[in-house]
Amino acid sequence: MKVLVACEFSGIVREAFAKKGHDVMSCDLLPTEQPGNHYQGDVRDILDEGWDLMIAHPPCTFLANSGARWLYTKDEFGNRVIDLNRMYEVKMGADFFLELYNANIKRICIENPIQHKTARIMINKPYTQIVRPCQFGENSTKATCLWLKKLPKLHPTNIITPEKHTTKTGKVYDKWWFETCLISDLKERAKVRSMTFQGIAEAMAEQWG
Repeated sequence: MKVLVACEFSGIVREAFAKKGHDVMSCDLLPTEQPGNHYQGDVRDILDEGWDLMIAHPPCTFLANSGARWLYTKDEFGNRVIDLNRMYEVKMGADFFLELYNANIKRICIENPIQHKTARIMINKPYTQIVRPCQFGENSTKATCLWLKKLPKLHPTNIITPEKHTTKTGKVYDKWWFETCLISDLKERAKVRSMTFQGIAEAMAEQWG
């Protein structure tokens, strides 16, 4: 198949499909972090190049439920009001999400974290399933939503119990999540957290390739 992996700089999903013999290209505004077929630029430049399958990871900064608290700010009187700048970014993120979802490609998977209510209303497309890395042999319970078009649901390949880390105050986190918290550079931390886990990438290539 001719496969496009949109908004991926890591090359993880791209290489999983390449190993299966597919003609695959990743695309991102950032350069690829491992050698391979990669277009550095806006994915909309290449959406209409006859792809059989697209797996897309649109930016989730303004859509994810974890950032919902930033949708509001306080006015000069201390009243809670909508942050219009933030809301504009949510609208731009939702529009890009839908542009990928509605692309003229037969089979599509859009991947994103659980979205906050405003983003869900703007996108108005229910996700097909939620997967977790620990269902694919990876040491994390991070929930990821998949929006699927003409693709079967992804089936678990190796269910494990992830390692945990307990802080001095008694809070319990996934060891993977806690270790990412130790990355002081916030941009680097976001990059690490955004990468597709190897086990999920391999399951995509095996089950959809």
